[in-house]
Amino acid sequence: MNKEITFIVHEAEEGGYYAESIGVAIFAEGESIDDLKENIKSGITCYYDSAEDTPVFAHLHFVKDEVFAL
Repeated sequence: MNKEITFIVHEAEEGGYYAESIGVAIFAEGESIDDLKENIKSGITCYYDSAEDTPVFAHLHFVKDEVFAL
C-alpha cells in the first residue's frame, strides 16, 4: 500500500486549477486551491474501493508554464 499519491497541478487558462495524479487515473479541477483539494479528496474516495488501499496523503506538485518572446 502506498500511503501517498502525487498530483501534477496546473493553472487553467480560463481560471482555476486542474490536477492529474501520477500512476492512477484520477483527475480533478477547482476554481480555487481549496476547491481543488476537496475535488481531489472526492476523486480519491471514488477511485479506491477499500480504506486500506486509500492513500493517506496527497502531494500536490504545482507546475507553472511560462512563455516569452525571443
